[in-house]
Amino acid sequence: MNREISKKQRNILTASACLIVLLLVYLGNMLIPPTSGMSMMFTVLEKGAIYALVAVSMNLLNGFTGLFSLGQAGFMLIGAYTYAVLSIPAASRDSVYQYFDGGLIKFSIPEIFSNALGSMLGETGAVIGEYIGMLIPMILAGILAAIVAFLIGIPVLRLKSDYLAIATLGFAEILRAFFQWNALGSITNGSNILRSFSTYSTPLFPVIISGICIVFIILLINSSYGRAFKAIRDDEIAAEAMGVNLFRHKQWSFVISSFFAGIGGALLAMFQNSIASTPFTSNMTYELLLIVVIGGIGSVTGSIIGSFLFVACSEWWLRFLDAGSFLGMDFAFMRPGFRKVVFAVIIMLIVLFYRQGIMGTKEFSWNGFIVFFRNLPLKIKNLGKKHKKNTDIEKEAR
Repeated sequence: MNREISKKQRNILTASACLIVLLLVYLGNMLIPPTSGMSMMFTVLEKGAIYALVAVSMNLLNGFTGLFSLGQAGFMLIGAYTYAVLSIPAASRDSVYQYFDGGLIKFSIPEIFSNALGSMLGETGAVIGEYIGMLIPMILAGILAAIVAFLIGIPVLRLKSDYLAIATLGFAEILRAFFQWNALGSITNGSNILRSFSTYSTPLFPVIISGICIVFIILLINSSYGRAFKAIRDDEIAAEAMGVNLFRHKQWSFVISSFFAGIGGALLAMFQNSIASTPFTSNMTYELLLIVVIGGIGSVTGSIIGSFLFVACSEWWLRFLDAGSFLGMDFAFMRPGFRKVVFAVIIMLIVLFYRQGIMGTKEFSWNGFIVFFRNLPLKIKNLGKKHKKNTDIEKEAR
C-alpha cells in the first residue's frame, strides 16, 4: 500500500490547516472576552507569530547560509521606527514630537489612504484604506532595513565566524545609540517614545503577514538561491568550485534576512502600540538566537515551534511562579523573577536532550505526520507486548 501523498494533496492539506487556524483565531477573538484568562493566548499568538518571522529570517542567515550574525535587533529597530514615523496621524504629531516642534515629517500614510478610500466608499473604505496604508510603511520598513544591510554588508561580510558576529552586534548597538541622538530628534523623537501610530485591531493581522513572509522564505530556501546558500554553509571552497559567487550570495542572504527582520520590527511596533530604541538591545538578539537553537538550526519548522514555545513560557505558562502561591499554597521561593530561573532550567534540559534542537534540520512533513498516526496503534500494541514480556521475565526470575 502506497503511504505517500501527492504534492497536490499536500498543498490541499496545508491550505486547509491554515484556514482552520485562521478561523479558530477569528472565532476565539470574537468569543473570548478580554477579561478572561484565556485572552493571554492571543498575546502569545501575536508575539509568537512576530518572533517566528524574525527567527526564521535569522535562521536563513545563520542556519541555511552559515553566517553567524547577531545584528537582527538592529534591523528590527530600523523597521519599527520607519513604520512608526510614517504612520503617526498629523493631528498627533505635535504631542508626540513635543520637544522637536512637531517633527520633520507631517503626513501619515495610513491616514492618507483611509481618507481617500473613505471619501469614495464610506466607513468600510476608510478601514480598508487604513490597512492598505499600514502595509506600505511596513514594506518600506523592510526595504530600508535591506538597504542598510546592503551597505554594511560590503565590509562586514568579508569577516568570518566570531568576527562577523562581533561586527554585526556592534552595528546593532551603534544603531540603537544613533536613533537616540537628539540631532535626529525631528525624525526619531530622540530618546522619547513614539506612539499614537496606526495599529491592527485583530490578531489575524500579524499571523497572516508573518505567514506570508515565512512562505516567501521557504520558497527562497527551496530555490536555486537556497541551494547555493546551503552549499556555502556546508563547504565554501566546494561551493566556489561549483561556480557559486560567495560574496554575492552571502550579501543576498544578509539583505533578504534583514528585509524580513525590518517587517518583523514594524509588526512588533504595532503589537506594543509604542516604540523606543531601549528594548532593542543585544538581549533581544540573544533571545532570537536562543529560539533558533531550541527549534533547530537549519529548520524553518523548528524556528516557528521554538518561537511559540519561548513566548508561551515567558509570557503565559510560567507566570504563576512569580505569584508566590500555587494551588492555594504559599511558597517562599516563588517570588518575582523565579519563572526566569525555571525557564533557564527548561532551556538547559532541551539543550541537553535535544542537542540539535527540537526539529534538528528536519521540517514538518504531511507524509511523516500521516505515517506516524497510521503506525501509532501498532506502536502501542508492540509497547504492550514488550511490557508483558518484561513482566513475564520478572516473574520467571522470582
